[in-house]
Amino acid sequence: MAPLRTLLTSALLLGSMAVSAHSYHGGDLDIAHPWSRPLPPVATIGVAYLQVTNNGAADDVLLGASTPVADRVEIHTHQKEGELMRMRQLNELVIPAGGEQTLAPGGHHLMLMGLKKVPAEGERFPLTLHFKQAGDVEVEVAVDAEPAKAQGHGHGQH
Repeated sequence: MAPLRTLLTSALLLGSMAVSAHSYHGGDLDIAHPWSRPLPPVATIGVAYLQVTNNGAADDVLLGASTPVADRVEIHTHQKEGELMRMRQLNELVIPAGGEQTLAPGGHHLMLMGLKKVPAEGERFPLTLHFKQAGDVEVEVAVDAEPAKAQGHGHGQH
């Protein structure tokens, strides 16, 4: 009976880890834990974060993204101008060969413009990433109030 209980406990733990740390693959790219913070129900703009690792020998380029929960998705970054941080839209984001790009608070991120539905904490929503080489990669964005937990490796304190 004890081995069965151990097996069941292990299965439950592995299942809960899979839910909290989801990843996706497209071409040579690995996309780790897409996430977003919960927003007030009246919000019209949201943000999505994720990490893209390029395991290939050639650069790939994030050209944009789309989701049914927003009118459009834009790639943005923060740039320091004097003492101020300003947000700037990017036309594309290079994912270097053998490297990665982290979209996180205070840096690169995806702006969800014209929200049609504001996902609540604990929900997920679909997002399609458009890459030059890997093509379209569909992911699910987890809505999570704790960035460090959501990213799984503590990069949320920006």
